[in-house]
Amino acid sequence: MTDEDLLQASTDLRVALGRLVRRLRQGYVVGELTLPERSVLSRLDREGPATPGCLADLERVKPQAMGVTLAGLVDRGLVERRKDDSDGRKVLMSVTEAGVRLLTDRRSRTTRQMATALAEKFTEAEQRELIAAIPLIERLADEL
Repeated sequence: MTDEDLLQASTDLRVALGRLVRRLRQGYVVGELTLPERSVLSRLDREGPATPGCLADLERVKPQAMGVTLAGLVDRGLVERRKDDSDGRKVLMSVTEAGVRLLTDRRSRTTRQMATALAEKFTEAEQRELIAAIPLIERLADEL
């Protein structure tokens, strides 16, 4: 691909993802996880325990913002704090059983809406393409 092709693809992807994020935010219901909360909870579930500072770096937010996000998750019993066995001065955050259950709960309204749209408006081949692209989109997000 040429540099021009990559610039156009980047522009198109940014616009498409921006629209998707806006739609997801519009569907937010009090009591459901916010996008930052879901991202942190998913990361802890996928990658294992991490310090708040490491999570802030990975999520590209200020430590204070991560502190607010983590406090909300701790208050809801979805994440727990514990001392690092290798360095007692550090605190590690990890997902709780309740957090794992919430992540795997398919009853979230926005999750149901997205699953319905995928089932009704996309072919099986398109569904497979979107699913295959998820790790690439996550990797792109990590690189920015």
